[in-house]
Amino acid sequence: MKSKVYFSKTITPEKVLKLYQLTGKPLEGKVAIKIHSGEVGNQNFLKPDFWKPVIDFVGGTVVECNTAYDGSRNTTAKHMKTLHEHGWSKYFDVDLMDAEGDDLELTIPNGLKIKKNFVGKTLVNYNSLLVLSHFKGHPMGGYGGAIKQLSIGIASSTGKAYIHGVGDINNFWGSDHDSFLESMADAASSIVDYFKGNIVYINVMKNMSVDCDCCAVAEDPCMADIGILASLDPIAIDQACLDLVYASDDPGRDHLLERIESKNGVHTIEAAAALGFGSREYELITVD
Repeated sequence: MKSKVYFSKTITPEKVLKLYQLTGKPLEGKVAIKIHSGEVGNQNFLKPDFWKPVIDFVGGTVVECNTAYDGSRNTTAKHMKTLHEHGWSKYFDVDLMDAEGDDLELTIPNGLKIKKNFVGKTLVNYNSLLVLSHFKGHPMGGYGGAIKQLSIGIASSTGKAYIHGVGDINNFWGSDHDSFLESMADAASSIVDYFKGNIVYINVMKNMSVDCDCCAVAEDPCMADIGILASLDPIAIDQACLDLVYASDDPGRDHLLERIESKNGVHTIEAAAALGFGSREYELITVD
């Protein structure tokens, strides 16, 4: 059976909430809401007020983890300051999951490249997960979407280095590239397994630069906004986003595709599908 992906060309906070509701999946218990806090200086990340209606409706806690590279989010003190300055802690309860103490280690018995994943230890406090992703390019992954949020996004600072290094935290920048993409898929699979299906994914195709929200100096968006997608399948929603980019006749499309293809971004989706925690086959349900 094909996975359902709901799609709207209308990009508003209210439409985000509507698409979440259309998935028909109640997120019960204590809900972790994964956002991207945005590197200081980045002009493209999606701001707290954009996500506010769906976060208020779900009633969960905004979660993040520290980065593994220099910047405004690589220590707890700096990251908490950024969360405050960007407005996240103004509107919501915020949990920096690897702020202190040992990481939570998740096993990946069938991992393609890595057999364990290190995540913020307070992940154990949550029963379900809402993954809010800004779809755009990425200087290493080719693109950033739901799978990246599940993997690099929820990994602790150490876990991020472990994924990038394909199991060697001291080889952050030197690992084989496709192996890094497969390691992201491995890490994502461990989060899907951990929450046992209690996850909803929303991707927003807006402010689409070739650069990630983790870049302090990022290119401006290179193509027109496309829309909002929601699904219970992280592979299907990322595949649908790629397909919508390819189907676009926007003159900036090729610049974004050059970034995605030069980094073999689709291989993350291929690896994730091989691991079996979702499907590349989907039904796109337009709700405008």
